[in-house]
Amino acid sequence: MTIRASRFAPGCLATLLSVLAFGSAQADEVQVAVAANFTAPIQAIAADFEKDTGHKLVTSFGATGQFYTQIKNGAPFEVFLSADDTTPEKLEKEGDTVKGSRFTYAIGTLALWSAKEGYVDPKGKVLSDNQYQHLSIANPKAAPYGLAATQVLAKLGLTDKAKGKIVEGQNITQAYQFVSTGNAELGFVALSQIYKDGKVSSGSAWIVPADMHDPIKQDAVILNKGKDNPAAKALVDYLKGPKAAAVIKSYGYQL
Repeated sequence: MTIRASRFAPGCLATLLSVLAFGSAQADEVQVAVAANFTAPIQAIAADFEKDTGHKLVTSFGATGQFYTQIKNGAPFEVFLSADDTTPEKLEKEGDTVKGSRFTYAIGTLALWSAKEGYVDPKGKVLSDNQYQHLSIANPKAAPYGLAATQVLAKLGLTDKAKGKIVEGQNITQAYQFVSTGNAELGFVALSQIYKDGKVSSGSAWIVPADMHDPIKQDAVILNKGKDNPAAKALVDYLKGPKAAAVIKSYGYQL
């Protein structure tokens, strides 16, 4: 916007400049650590958030366990969107979060997926048939979706059969990549990675029933580094609102 002084009386120009300066001062950046499974939804939400509030997200994606270590080591994150509820709760108990800021922003869904059409049947029988060579999962020690995958295998009595065939990714993004590139015939991924607007967008999948593993409750929390950043609180409030909720649901999450 170009301001021409000749078009405004001195008092009006001063007022306009004050308004513009105030608006600029209210626009802040917020550093956000985001669980890898929530990559696509937060990217969609970020555009609306910036448009509606003027604040901007600076996002980093990875495994929840790795983020915990980074936060404890002084990483500059101000908001943490975890893939579980236990890690934010632990940080809260250890005094690393803003009191009262933790809440569940989504409940994740696990899926067994193949990039090949028709390879995975709707009930996941492909696992018990045991004809596959490689099964991709996320690191169960760092990624809640990886832990859920091991729980499903145990419940099906297939832990021993799958042993030796598992290809382990550092996080759920890498687990997805192993399948999408054909390095594994199938793998356990977050439904949000393969789901959009009510359907699986490619390949074939079994949407794992929720009672086959521990609930994947995903909590968000403001970290101590974000306690004085208005954009941090604005983001948490925005995630609780109807516009963000619609995006989250569209990727197969429950609220």
